[in-house]
Amino acid sequence: MRLNMKAVVIASLAGLLFGFDTAVISGVTHALRDVYQLDDQGLGLAVSVALWGTFFGALFMGRLGDAIGGRDALRVIGLMYILASLGCALSPSLPLFVVSRFVVGLAIGGSSVLAPVYISEIVPAERRGALVGLFQFNIVFGILLAYLSNYLVGQMIADASVWRWKLGLAALPATVFFLLLFTIGQSARWLAAKGRIDEAVKSLTQLGIPDPAATIADFQKSDVGQGKLSWTKHKKPILFALLLALFNQFTGINAILYYLNDIFAAAGFSAVSADLQSVAVGGANLAATLLGMALIDRFGRKKLLTLGAIGMVIALAGVTVIMATGQGQGFLLALLILFIVSFAASQGAVIWVYLAEIFPTPVRARGQSLGSATHWIVNAIISAVFPLVAAHTKALPFAVFAAVTLIQFIVVSKFFPETKGVELEDMEKAL
Repeated sequence: MRLNMKAVVIASLAGLLFGFDTAVISGVTHALRDVYQLDDQGLGLAVSVALWGTFFGALFMGRLGDAIGGRDALRVIGLMYILASLGCALSPSLPLFVVSRFVVGLAIGGSSVLAPVYISEIVPAERRGALVGLFQFNIVFGILLAYLSNYLVGQMIADASVWRWKLGLAALPATVFFLLLFTIGQSARWLAAKGRIDEAVKSLTQLGIPDPAATIADFQKSDVGQGKLSWTKHKKPILFALLLALFNQFTGINAILYYLNDIFAAAGFSAVSADLQSVAVGGANLAATLLGMALIDRFGRKKLLTLGAIGMVIALAGVTVIMATGQGQGFLLALLILFIVSFAASQGAVIWVYLAEIFPTPVRARGQSLGSATHWIVNAIISAVFPLVAAHTKALPFAVFAAVTLIQFIVVSKFFPETKGVELEDMEKAL
């Protein structure tokens, strides 16, 4: 299959919105405490409500993608991003803010399912890792933009409304994304799976495929009897998807990103220096994601996961010691950067690629939904509990993250199959 780079780039922009809306909340947590008079439990709820939305978005948006196609489902997602961002920025009360954050979560969850699946279906197998990885690149680019935006807006606006501007800016890239989606086509694999053969042939012809009929026959041959996602038919991909999603969140990545400013504050840094250090962490995240994208189709998914786990365990153990002893705060930034780099070049680069490639086409979006929903439900629980636990024992969360990541290293090393370079139609045999 030839490459439609325009469609890949546009679909991957869902990742930028995913990353921006995920991280931008870290710059407004103190304002939310003051404006809505929140205690630790209330703040955990205000932050994690988006993650519950993300869980439901990940769980059900796959069905929408299977029904109307990835491109059209992404249009729905783009519209949700626009409306929810404006709702957060303009909300006059806590209930409306919570509802808007929930809708943001629905959009993020849908993005985590639909964009990787759409991209995986329109790119060649030998480049699938790097090109689906472009979605992850845009996630971390969006995270960096959120940190940078929070810092710049904080410097330019001094009044109490600054948090509204920080959240509302997300509507601009969301609008661009929504409009660009009207310039790309549906996946030929999805069209063929739906029996829309003429449209699939037209799509492949536009890509310059010399024998579209033969390509469509390959698509359909692998899809026979695969119309319903079930444990009996898809036991192995389901198991690998659940484990990968669970391990991804128990590294602590999103809890650390959401509460990054609070972590620096707990170690004694000022608000301004915490914002700047967050930008440094975001920059390291972006650079390491590029490294992961460059290596994923060369080294493979499994090797990246195991090497990254080693780096994360070392970094998390170091942070645990700092938080437990109150000593060595000067090493905190370096350890968090080591953690972010290790995560971004391994788990960050691999998860959306792996989830998007291990299920058959007719159930790919629903399979991705299962893995993504697991990812987000664990994320929601950890993010809600993190500030409560950290208020009593700063070290314990990082110790737990280190222990589970060590378990991840063992499980992936022994049981996970390598999927590098395998055609989607041949993936069942590879598993």
